[in-house]
Amino acid sequence: MTTTPPREPQKRSLALLAGLLPYLAPYKRQFVLAGIALLVAAGATLAIPYAFRQMIDLGFSAGGIKGSAHIDLYFLALFGVACVLGVATAARFYMVSWLGERVTADLRSAVYSHVVTQSPQFFETTQTGEVLSRITTDTTLIQALVGTSISMALRNALLFAGGLIMLFVSSAKLSAIIIVMLALVVLPIVWFGRRVRKLSRASQDRVADASAMAGEILNAMPTVQAFTHENIEAGRFGVSIESAFGTAMQRIRARSLLTMMAILLVFGAIVFVLWLGAHAVVQGRMSGGELGQFILYAALVAGSIGALAEVMGDAQRAAGATERLLELLSAKSPVQSVLLPEQLPPRTEQGAALSLEKITFRYPSRPETAALSGLSLDIRPGETVAVVGPSGAGKTTLFQLMLRFYDPQQGSIRLDGVDIKFLDLHTLRNAIGIVPQDTVIFSANAMENIRYGRVGATDAEVIAAAKMAAAHEFIERLPEGYQSFLGERGVRLSGGQRQRIAIARALLKNPPLLLLDEATSALDAESERAVQGALEAAMVGRTTLVIAHRLATVQRADRIIVLEHGHIVETGTHASLVAQRGLYASLAALQFNGGE
Repeated sequence: MTTTPPREPQKRSLALLAGLLPYLAPYKRQFVLAGIALLVAAGATLAIPYAFRQMIDLGFSAGGIKGSAHIDLYFLALFGVACVLGVATAARFYMVSWLGERVTADLRSAVYSHVVTQSPQFFETTQTGEVLSRITTDTTLIQALVGTSISMALRNALLFAGGLIMLFVSSAKLSAIIIVMLALVVLPIVWFGRRVRKLSRASQDRVADASAMAGEILNAMPTVQAFTHENIEAGRFGVSIESAFGTAMQRIRARSLLTMMAILLVFGAIVFVLWLGAHAVVQGRMSGGELGQFILYAALVAGSIGALAEVMGDAQRAAGATERLLELLSAKSPVQSVLLPEQLPPRTEQGAALSLEKITFRYPSRPETAALSGLSLDIRPGETVAVVGPSGAGKTTLFQLMLRFYDPQQGSIRLDGVDIKFLDLHTLRNAIGIVPQDTVIFSANAMENIRYGRVGATDAEVIAAAKMAAAHEFIERLPEGYQSFLGERGVRLSGGQRQRIAIARALLKNPPLLLLDEATSALDAESERAVQGALEAAMVGRTTLVIAHRLATVQRADRIIVLEHGHIVETGTHASLVAQRGLYASLAALQFNGGE
């Protein structure tokens, strides 16, 4: 089971949200429109207390017909302000919601597009469930930030600033007192905000760990059930979920305290100042309308501070999510295409020439052990070379280096005379077809699974490849033939059928270099004979490397390479290697003679 690597300590602040700017920049027009709607809505809101003051001082105090006319006028004005506020708020909501959805979609695409370019080294240390959690859960937090929280923050910042100005217009003395008191309550709010962000990051990490565990187990259900570990795995997941719940509750408690502190401290300060204002009205130093206006503006300022504290919690969580997504986006694959790649020479009828010179390679996760050491090998165009040896000898590693999933620490690999490091990765991999040991079948129909080998292939070409791989018969017997859905990871097929789909996919690609990694390992004797004949026909006109533990499949190879501990220890044909009485002869004896 894989583990998530420890994360590097980073500066924990809202400045991390600046990493979202490249994804916001393309939508300046929408931001401008949302900003205009925001300004109009904030202006309408700030006009309401002033209208109330006018209504109280000029309407109620005037009395009679004149007072009634004033009341009618100001109530009509209030209704007009409400109409403007409603339209502007609706426009703001639409624009910012669109921005939230659009930026989130762009961010998910960017993260996924970046992750799929990573070398296998990345997935040695990063769980796929962790990646999926970041793409889904973390981007949802950012969607809430862009689509709601930023708008709320700006709106309440405007209300706070405008309300504060109008407070000073209403009463400078009372406003000065309230400002001093509000300044005193900000410090504990900021301190608690930092704690909430730290807990938010921990909470998101626990959820990602649980998702990673669930993904790993669900992908291995037959093994889990075969070993009757259902209850054990359910228990492990339950512990992980409880850990996530406990961390989430810490975050919720801290955020609840933050909200409570903000509301109590802010409203406590305002109530104290209003008490002073009430005495000023009684003493005749303020009018009733001025106090009413002051109360409404104070309520706006207090409400905006409370909303900003709430938004700060969302921003803290989004900052944690942004940090996690930026970690993914900053991951650089050690295997990269060069800026000015070379081109392969035109393909010949014989296939590709392959040359390996003094290759030494250690897996990044196992740097103390050399998987291949000083290996040199020349393969002529059209030659079929079998690679055999005990498990762990370096056979599959050889294929991974040819595909540039990794780069060797020493030595070079040349395809048709060109060092593969100087080829574009797509050019290199388009020239190579592979049938892996662990067959991959996608959740699609048979036609699309084979067409994965060459996206632009016609139905006729797909069917021809299936016939070459001895897959046509069993596909035709499926309920809907080539349109039959094969299930997740091909669960509706037998092991041999999945293998033949993979072979058809490689043959459809029609590459000059073919890599067969245990290509017939999952086939029964009858299917193996059919596929072996198809593969021999497919080997014509291309260079082929075959890995096989079943030596019967490699006896017809032009040359057999025997690997042990990352070294080539023997080379020759089946007959010559048996005559040498070395490692190959021992392996052959175990299979053909029952170990005699």
